[in-house]
Amino acid sequence: MDFSRVELDDGDRAFQDELRAFLTAVVTEDVIARDRLTGENFDEAVHLALGAAGYLARDFTAASDGGFTAVQRRIWELEVGRAHTPWFHWPTTAMVAHSVVRFGSAELRDEVLPKVLSGHRRLCLGYTEPEGGSDVATCKTRAVRDGDGWIINGAKMFTSNAQNAHYVFLITNTDPGAAKHQSLTMFLVPLDSPGVEIQPLRTVDGDRTNITFYSDVRVSDRYRVGEVNGGWTVLRDALHAEHGTVERDAGGLSKLATMSEHLLVTAEAVDAVAAAVAEPGADGGRLTDDGSVCHRLGRAVARLEAAMSTPQMYGRVAIAQTMRDISPDLMDVLGVAGALPADTAGNGGAEYIFRLAGPTGIYGGTLEVFRNMIAQQALGLGRPNYSPARTS
Repeated sequence: MDFSRVELDDGDRAFQDELRAFLTAVVTEDVIARDRLTGENFDEAVHLALGAAGYLARDFTAASDGGFTAVQRRIWELEVGRAHTPWFHWPTTAMVAHSVVRFGSAELRDEVLPKVLSGHRRLCLGYTEPEGGSDVATCKTRAVRDGDGWIINGAKMFTSNAQNAHYVFLITNTDPGAAKHQSLTMFLVPLDSPGVEIQPLRTVDGDRTNITFYSDVRVSDRYRVGEVNGGWTVLRDALHAEHGTVERDAGGLSKLATMSEHLLVTAEAVDAVAAAVAEPGADGGRLTDDGSVCHRLGRAVARLEAAMSTPQMYGRVAIAQTMRDISPDLMDVLGVAGALPADTAGNGGAEYIFRLAGPTGIYGGTLEVFRNMIAQQALGLGRPNYSPARTS
């Protein structure tokens, strides 16, 4: 693995300076505080500003077609995270938009893509079902042909940012008698359609997600993405992107792994906790005078460095597991202050990282799913057997 430092040329430095200045102007303390309060991971004014400045279009477009170069894309990813930009809606929108470009009709592309790149249209995912777990192919949401359109009935869990989106990339079952991977059809359903209901859910880390209901929702066939019963082909590409198992740039500048933004926040919390426990207390002593405190902080930093250097699906596991393992130590080192909210002086954000660590191991597929992927795809092991152990 090459750990050499990338030397920026004058153009890349100018781009970084321009981007930092832009983000400083639009991602204000008020924006960050409001995002923390609402848990929406989205701010429309910021999103539209990024669209108007051309950043969304350049992020979406290949370098050969005028998009970011590899170095610029890496700068973009890092600076967006460092600025604490309410951001997670855009990668989802871009991922779905790429599927629409590849599998959707020309009419659908013309309707959706220009406004996606300007920031005026956002897309969300309708995958998981209330009883479906991580196996999205066990889909019960039904789409039934009706003339030149379809009627959809069902429900989806964890439709994050549906309240700010205009379309949902919806997995439906169009042939219940077929094998589960041969019965799926994908639609880009307008969320203002009659029969769509969005109900909010708050997760333990404070984020807002949604449960969405579809009751006799009528959708034109032009909103179908891909072939009828060919949805798994469409979905597979999107799932690879969500899992971070897409082909990587040979130059080593690709985003390391999904959820790496959460590790940046965790690193900031470790730094803040280390600074807090190095301050003298009322008796003049410092917590860092205790060797066990230094040991635990050092172990946290070592785990962070290892996770930050672990790519793809391996990194996905390392990031979430590291957050789960070190956040209790951070809280314990701080003592009572470790249970206070993230914006409390002396807390360092440990309490927030503790709450964020659990969902980080669930979003986009649970750690168990990723460990099975590693076992089967990388190590060549067989499928897991979850049947009860036999007793003699």
